[in-house]
Amino acid sequence: MGGPPYRFDRTDEAGSLPARFESLEAGGESGEVVSVAGRVMLVRPQGRLAFATLKDSSGSIQLFALAGLTADFEGFAKLRLGDWVGATGQVVRTRRGELSVQVAEWTLLAGARRSFGDKWKGVTDVETRFRQREVDLWANDRSREVMTARSDMLRMLREDLWERGFVEVETPVLHPIPGGALARPFVTHHQALDCDLYLRIAPELYLKRLVVGGMEKVFEIGRVFRNEGLSPRHNPEFTMLELYQAYADYTDLTMLVEDLVSGLARRLTGSSALSYQGSCLDLTPPWRRATMAELVEEATGSPASVHTSVDELRRRVASAGVEPDPAWGAGKLLLELYEKTTEPGLFGPVFVLDFPAEVSPLARRHRADPDLVERFEVVVAGRELANAFSELVDPDDQRARFVAQARARDAGDSEAMSVDEEYLRALEYGLPPTAGLGIGVDRLAMLLTDTANIREVIAFPTLRPER
Repeated sequence: MGGPPYRFDRTDEAGSLPARFESLEAGGESGEVVSVAGRVMLVRPQGRLAFATLKDSSGSIQLFALAGLTADFEGFAKLRLGDWVGATGQVVRTRRGELSVQVAEWTLLAGARRSFGDKWKGVTDVETRFRQREVDLWANDRSREVMTARSDMLRMLREDLWERGFVEVETPVLHPIPGGALARPFVTHHQALDCDLYLRIAPELYLKRLVVGGMEKVFEIGRVFRNEGLSPRHNPEFTMLELYQAYADYTDLTMLVEDLVSGLARRLTGSSALSYQGSCLDLTPPWRRATMAELVEEATGSPASVHTSVDELRRRVASAGVEPDPAWGAGKLLLELYEKTTEPGLFGPVFVLDFPAEVSPLARRHRADPDLVERFEVVVAGRELANAFSELVDPDDQRARFVAQARARDAGDSEAMSVDEEYLRALEYGLPPTAGLGIGVDRLAMLLTDTANIREVIAFPTLRPER
């Protein structure tokens, strides 16, 4: 049967050869035969000689072909940029000092039917890079470095949580009602059950049901979906870490977040003090802790809290460029004021503490002020990185907040929640004091790879379909 082979016996990765044969002198022969495989990134026929650069996921190596030695030398000299090749031969160093595999035999593993042309010098067109990631990864070493760093980060994150006694779980992606966060959901239809289902906007309610079931430390890393716009920090599908710890409150999670993120920075980059987009970002604990009200006053020069009059907050929100909805209470207005005037200027890292109860339907009321909840967000480089609370454990309070959310939904708020009777039933079995945390994995990857756009750290970001 013709065509390319079904497999190729590769003995070595290209990137491993320079270190192994570092002592080989110019013009020398190692006497060791290897088999390498990868893409041809450059071909230079020179009469009865031909040179090619072979690149695999580990690095590059030169292939050196001779008319009198290399099988099908003419075919080798006609290779095209992008062809996949397997080559076998002795490791040598040319007289010019270039470590090479002197090709005795080679085979075409896959032909590149599409010409990459000069894109091998680096694809710069953003549309091409994100829509044709398979081209971008070969053309731009930086893209592969970012994807590899993201993979390493996820592995380290899991290892850290496992060492702390957390159990990794999986919960449904298809939900009968949207819940767990304030966001517009994607909806689909299940034919056999003849019912609408929603792609999850958060795994929160299912994870807390596992805590009710006696799993005291649980976490999940998975895709969540929010039917919202795109921006340098938003993608409609993204990866979230959510974890829940029984017998803890939100103050316990401040220390956990500091340790997790600073530890990842040290392991990935060698230091917890980073450079992010040209500015120094020190992730070394402890991080600053300040209430939302304190930060708004710092940023605007005037006090503001959930106890400020609604009329005053509405005026200040309008002055900040946001048209206030008549239904917004003091809590929602304070949040809008914070997000417009304060959050973008917080380089951080900073724990923004004590959110309004009005905008936090799943968090426990603050022990010192019932108009607030025990919730924090971590803000780094002007964007939210993590969100956490002391979880609401009272089923009656939770029902009342669900009902308020349902009313808002009926009034036209597409991001409000519905009443989740299954979750309320679970709460009635008893949820112990529990703290919960969500970290945006993509934004964490952006931070640790010094990347400004979320599309850089997602292999295939959401794009408008090609016409």
